[in-house]
Amino acid sequence: MLSSSCDSFPSVRLLLHGLCSNTTVKYLDLKGNNLRTMGAQALGKLLMQNKSIRRLTLEWNSLGMWEEGFSFFCQGLRANNFLQHLDLRNNQINHQGAGELAMALTQNSSLQELDLRWNNIGLLGGRALLNCLHSNKTLKRLELAGNNVPGDILNAVEQALDHNQDREAILSEAQNQVNILSKEVLSLKDEKNKQFMDFVDTVDKQKEERARSEKMSAARVSQLQEALDEQYSIMNSLKTRLQMTEAALALSEQKVHSLGELLNAVKQEQNSVAECHFRELQQQKQEGADREGRLLHDLSAASEKNLLLRNQVDDLERKCKVQQDQLFQVKQDLTNTTAELKLRAVEAEERLEMEKRRFKQSLEDVESLRVKEVDRMAQHMEASERSMHNRIQRLEAIRISLEEELSQVKAAALTERGQAEEELIKVRSQARLEEQQRLEHLEEKLRLMTESRDEAQNCCLKQKEMVAEAQAKAKQLSLYADGLRRKLDELQQDLDSKEEEKVAELNKVKVELQEKIGHLEAERAAQDGLREKIAALERQLKALSSNHREALLDKEGEISLLLEKLRMKEAEISRMREEEAQRASFLQNAIMAYVQGSPLGTHGSRK
Repeated sequence: MLSSSCDSFPSVRLLLHGLCSNTTVKYLDLKGNNLRTMGAQALGKLLMQNKSIRRLTLEWNSLGMWEEGFSFFCQGLRANNFLQHLDLRNNQINHQGAGELAMALTQNSSLQELDLRWNNIGLLGGRALLNCLHSNKTLKRLELAGNNVPGDILNAVEQALDHNQDREAILSEAQNQVNILSKEVLSLKDEKNKQFMDFVDTVDKQKEERARSEKMSAARVSQLQEALDEQYSIMNSLKTRLQMTEAALALSEQKVHSLGELLNAVKQEQNSVAECHFRELQQQKQEGADREGRLLHDLSAASEKNLLLRNQVDDLERKCKVQQDQLFQVKQDLTNTTAELKLRAVEAEERLEMEKRRFKQSLEDVESLRVKEVDRMAQHMEASERSMHNRIQRLEAIRISLEEELSQVKAAALTERGQAEEELIKVRSQARLEEQQRLEHLEEKLRLMTESRDEAQNCCLKQKEMVAEAQAKAKQLSLYADGLRRKLDELQQDLDSKEEEKVAELNKVKVELQEKIGHLEAERAAQDGLREKIAALERQLKALSSNHREALLDKEGEISLLLEKLRMKEAEISRMREEEAQRASFLQNAIMAYVQGSPLGTHGSRK
């Protein structure tokens, strides 16, 4: 605050010149200094250059007497956008000075209070100030007492100032609401970012746990591989031992005939089994096509619902654990089957040794046929082992596909909806690949069955040739037939028991195949459940996003309503200004008519 009451003008001019570059003085009081023309020009220059003064008091300075200086002062006020309070009381400002002030106020956007009391503004000056309030929206207080301004103009000025105050209050309220809404939006964005970071952390933890489980499963698979290698070595030793007994079964004609009939029956049974497998394959293909259509429909529906999977990560983890338990169960089944095969191989070895001791010369042909059957069983075992390996690979592929889906969900959360469609295309292609792998597995089974059927047919042809050779030899060995019939009966009983064992083993293999098919169907059902849960999560995500959009739309609607109210207020203010202008013009016309028709006017005309 700076107050000055200088008697000489040069000191005031020096003071004003120094204040042009000052940045600390905010209140300047120059009351009663008789500034006149040069002082008004210095004040105009001060208002143009100074940016810190907020309140200026110029009472009792007779600025309005010097029109040129006061015009320069008004130009400085027009260019200033920092002064808020101006006191011009008792400065002898007439209606022309009031017009200059009105022109300055039309472009000034910072002045809030103006005190013009005890001047000589009159009707014309009051009207000019009233007109300037139509464009000035910042002036809130204007004092015009003691200026010979009519009461209706004073009332109109007061109403215009009230409208300015109302407008300022509405604008401040709207700005506050906008600030509140922006804060709410920022808080929502922060909360979303926090939720997303939590989801990323949980996914990373699950990846680490899954990596540890993969290492453990790899170690278990290596152990199983070593056990399978041992089983292969045992089977090779059994093959070598069985090859030593190939020449012990050459003279059994009736046994060959019975075995031929048995092989024909087995051939028919294999044909029926092949037909059943072919029908099952066709049915599975049809189911795969239907499932692919359902999957495509589900995936198209899931393209809009893939952003909030954080609450179902635990379910996915439990499903992964269930699949790992299934993989462990499959491996245990594999170890059990290998153990059973070892026991069967040991039992077969003991039986072969006993038969070798008892029937060295009479069981050559029967043992050769048994060698062929054992080879066929070995092939069947190898086929079953291959199927188990394929199943393990499929389970690993499913686990890898689940990891890929999690990584795709993370990428979709980062890149939002644009990349979600690409991820859905990847998932769709992955589902097709899984279906193709299953179809290839079934086709491999069918191929193995056809190969076994072809092998059985070849065995039948060889047996027929052996029967022809045996019939040729029967003429030469008819003398030995009577002595060997009893042995053949015993062999027949043994072979019947062995055939029953073979039938039992075939039934066990069928049961195992059915159990594997049931496990595969259970895995498919589990995958369908996972997809349904993913779809439910995506629906929840869509609902949350729609709620968020609705909230934003409600806030935008409130802002638009406030803006509409503001426009209505401004329209009402403009209408009232027009009405006041019409009323002022009407009063002016009435006053002029009254002045022209008054006795004073007639006396003046007579003189």
